[in-house]
Amino acid sequence: MATHTHSSDTPRLRTEPRELQSFDELRPIPIGLDDDVRSEHAEGLNRILADTRILHDLYKKTHWTMRGPTFYQLHLLMDEHAKAQYALIDEIAERIQQLGAIAVGDPRHVAELTSVDRPHDGAEDIPSSLTRLLEAHKKIVTASRELAEKAGEAKDTTTEDLLSSRVTPTNELQIWFVSEHLVDVPLLDD
Repeated sequence: MATHTHSSDTPRLRTEPRELQSFDELRPIPIGLDDDVRSEHAEGLNRILADTRILHDLYKKTHWTMRGPTFYQLHLLMDEHAKAQYALIDEIAERIQQLGAIAVGDPRHVAELTSVDRPHDGAEDIPSSLTRLLEAHKKIVTASRELAEKAGEAKDTTTEDLLSSRVTPTNELQIWFVSEHLVDVPLLDD
């Protein structure tokens, strides 16, 4: 006589969540890097990830609250820059996971880790908003260069490459584009 297992169409919800890996725990991943190197690089990448997530959100906020005669151009630019930062977020988070660590995922945890200053809750004037973006970029570029150098010394070429060929150049390009909107050059000579 065969035993039949009956399935149910009722979702089986877990009332007590199980944590599989704590945030500060490192999983053994055989990628040829010592645990202390993987841990240090994951920690640095998580700080860069937190700042990048905040920068992305600052771009979206600026995109939504933009006002003034350059509204259209800046509205589009802010959205384009936010999309580029969003792509970096995923790349940085995946590298942290490859190192055997946990990428910061909860927005409240991101707020705890970020070094980017919190903006006003309301809309700001354009120069203030753009300056805030530039300050966030500077923090990310500085941290990325420092960690890339450490990664190079430790022979963590994947982390070094991510920071040197993706994170830093993307942020430098955006710094250039944003900073040019703060130059006071008349359209016509008198």
